[in-house]
Amino acid sequence: MRNYELMYIIRPDLEPDAVQAVTDKIQEVIRGGGGEIRKHEVMGKRRLAYEIGKFREGIYVLVLFSSEPSHVAELERVLRITDEVVRHLVIRDVVA
Repeated sequence: MRNYELMYIIRPDLEPDAVQAVTDKIQEVIRGGGGEIRKHEVMGKRRLAYEIGKFREGIYVLVLFSSEPSHVAELERVLRITDEVVRHLVIRDVVA
């Protein structure tokens, strides 16, 4: 298993319950593929560097997790089709 870092931005106009539902869904996708979440942090609403889809702000979420490389493609697919997620980035975390 490899270590990964996921940062995604959720639309700012969602209710807190909807934000919780999105984060639960992403966590379930990671765990469903045999992954292990090491850290999950909702960083809150922040201003975006540039406008994305008429939004000037977004709710940032950081997830550090371990997973098999083959499952990361499935996670990215789910993130792409989730309407509430504005942007996402998964990178391999190199631990020294």
